[in-house]
Amino acid sequence: MTHTTWTTKAPDQEIGSGDASRRPRARSGPLAGIKVADFCWMGVGAVATRLLADFGAEVIKIENRKRLDMPRRLPIYKGEVRSYGAEDPNPDPNKGGLFNNYSRNKLGITVDMADPRGRELVLELIDHCGVVTENFAPGVMERWNLTYPELREIRDDVIFARMSGYGHSGPQAHYRSYGPVVQAVSGLSFNSGLPGREPSGWGQSYMDNQAAYYNSAGLLLAIYQRMLTGQGTEVDVSAVEAGIGLLGSDLLDTVVNDRPSRREDYPRGNRLEHPTAAPHGVYPAAGDDQWIAIAVFKDQEWKTLRTVMSDPAWAGEARFATAADRVANADELDAALSAWTRDRDKHDLMHLLQGAGITAGAVQNSRDLAEHDPQIAARGTFFELDHPVIGPALFEGFPGQFGTSKPDHWRSAPLLGEDNDYVFGELLGRDRATLDRLSAEGVI
Repeated sequence: MTHTTWTTKAPDQEIGSGDASRRPRARSGPLAGIKVADFCWMGVGAVATRLLADFGAEVIKIENRKRLDMPRRLPIYKGEVRSYGAEDPNPDPNKGGLFNNYSRNKLGITVDMADPRGRELVLELIDHCGVVTENFAPGVMERWNLTYPELREIRDDVIFARMSGYGHSGPQAHYRSYGPVVQAVSGLSFNSGLPGREPSGWGQSYMDNQAAYYNSAGLLLAIYQRMLTGQGTEVDVSAVEAGIGLLGSDLLDTVVNDRPSRREDYPRGNRLEHPTAAPHGVYPAAGDDQWIAIAVFKDQEWKTLRTVMSDPAWAGEARFATAADRVANADELDAALSAWTRDRDKHDLMHLLQGAGITAGAVQNSRDLAEHDPQIAARGTFFELDHPVIGPALFEGFPGQFGTSKPDHWRSAPLLGEDNDYVFGELLGRDRATLDRLSAEGVI
């Protein structure tokens, strides 16, 4: 294994954040000791490296003051209501809630890669870390001469994890993409919506998160391989390919049975085609925009539901006698069931039906999840971190628990350039005078 030797002055004194509670410290968790030079931004990259940071890796987020990360610019502010996606013409880069969520437990530095001195710092950081991540538009890392072969000249066991819409090979590798574009190209939008209507797509960029999980898995596999063999590698994850993996049985149905994905009775919305199930959908509950999901598969479950409903006359009609009958008359069944659920509280109804053995769940909004759900509270799904600008805020945690380990949630997201002194000074050895000069000249 070869490493570049960098000549630097030792810092005159220990350099770090003035707030001791936010000062970088030794991490704990299964990934403690892993170091990542993180060029990622937006969601698909930031969420991928967040998983590593949550479990102990030292993830150093590399930013440029001249081009702020979009989550820093989006005014999703605590205590303020705006339309999602509306930009603030003068955003506070340290106030964005989305950035705070994406970049918790990470260190944050700023550097101008266009300046040779900034590039030198980044190359040295790459040598220090040994893992490099990015999800820029195609061509950015190439223009910086930071492709995998070039990174191996810095450190031969380097792991280079690339995350993009189409992947970095193939005839469309240069195409640009965001979450909704990925959903469309992967086939997910075409499969979403209601019969006889245009493809609906999804309200938010859910593929940012889904692709991020594959990115995390790819990084972990590469790290594990290096632990076993000492060999680095390049990881190239395509969000479009991750989306294709979500098509499931419909892709098989098209390929094997030659049935098109859009036809008169498909997509079916909340209704299920296989296995036979009815009622199977979302039904109105008491209150404004309140709903409950109910799924009945077996005739015995239908009999139980009839009992819970005090066996109204309509439920005993022949057209609802069997599962096949109920599917054939699903519109009438849904209308009748909706009349029964409409005036009932969604949570009370969920408990009533679950108590009788019927699969049902309240359609919960964000406030339900964060403030009222006892199961989520008992599992500790949400946890709180303080932030010097935002104040205390809730974060969603890892959706699982370990018997011998736990996440190391040590700090909310970094302020812009908050860890410049620590990274460039303590880790890379620049002295105070050098740091002051680089800062004054806009290099960091």
